[in-house]
Amino acid sequence: MFDVGIGEMAVLVVLALVIFGERLPQVAQQAGRTLRQIRQMANSAKADLQEGLGPEFKDFDVADLNPKRFVQKHLFEDDDDQRAAGVNGSVFDDEPGYSAVGTDLEYGERPPFDNEAT
Repeated sequence: MFDVGIGEMAVLVVLALVIFGERLPQVAQQAGRTLRQIRQMANSAKADLQEGLGPEFKDFDVADLNPKRFVQKHLFEDDDDQRAAGVNGSVFDDEPGYSAVGTDLEYGERPPFDNEAT
């Protein structure tokens, strides 16, 4: 937990007892109350943001704004589930014999050819 070992945690507990003495339960209660209020404000702000964005962004998650999560989501997650469901955004998904872009070809198999493509 926070890279704090058992010895360091014991020192912190002893230090807290020395500094706060008998007021330690009241200080802990106030800290818990403050943490709860901060969490409620964050959840309220998140709900207001999602409501303000409208129904187009109903799947929006604030955690996706974190650059690490953004890169992980868009570069390292497989899109196999989306391709299997036909959610690749192509207008040709419902045509017979059409294979979605990015599907694996067998050895020696030729990729599909579109005569209307430029």
